Amino acid sequence: MNLLIDEPPLQVLPSLAKELNSVDKAIMLQQIHYWSLRSTNIHDGHKWVYNTVKSWHDQFSWLSEKTVQRYLKQLEDDSYLITSNFNKAKFDRTKWYRINYDKMTSRRGLTVPTNGTDGPEAKGLTDLTYTRDYTETTTDILSGKPDHATYKEILDYLNSKTGTRYRSSSKATQRLIKARSNEGFEVEDFKRVIDNKVASWGKDPKMSQYLRPTTLFGPKFEAYLNEQAVIDQPTKRAKGYTF
Repeated sequence: MNLLIDEPPLQVLPSLAKELNSVDKAIMLQQIHYWSLRSTNIHDGHKWVYNTVKSWHDQFSWLSEKTVQRYLKQLEDDSYLITSNFNKAKFDRTKWYRINYDKMTSRRGLTVPTNGTDGPEAKGLTDLTYTRDYTETTTDILSGKPDHATYKEILDYLNSKTGTRYRSSSKATQRLIKARSNEGFEVEDFKRVIDNKVASWGKDPKMSQYLRPTTLFGPKFEAYLNEQAVIDQPTKRAKGYTF
């Protein structure tokens, strides 16, 4: 295998790596800057990006997930990153990030604005604003809107659990998944709902027909998500179930 530039590279400023005393942390900060330039999420006059540690790990796959988590925390503790939580679901602990450009400006002489819908602009780090575009990952970290890979992952999981053949290309199903994603739910939440309802409905011939996207991903999604999975319980009649 040719390991010399046969895929889009992740780049880094040597001076930033020296300041952080870590090439890896410099690459991570650069990637967050890259996403910030494209973010449409504006809160308190700043652009923010959000992602789970697992999804960040997909972008920095040469590191362990725990190392990614530790480096993000160190960048936060050292005030290079500012974090918050703007998730609509209270139980959703996914962190939102923005770069502390004030610190970058004072420490490195950068002129990167932080306020308004036009900032941050590509100044100071302009020569490295290109880095790998991870639009193929399961979550669109800029807008919270799922891409085709998200639909496919969720539907493949449902089909594997129920033996069905629901298509990820179905517009009706995509609308349901998009609606829940816009509420702050993530791929793992969809999988948990599927697991919960397969456990409680899967062995009941009358209820198993409701193991379908229109039921699982509809308005009761959050209620299904917070149910305790029923494991090896006797089959119950359909009477009394709500869905």
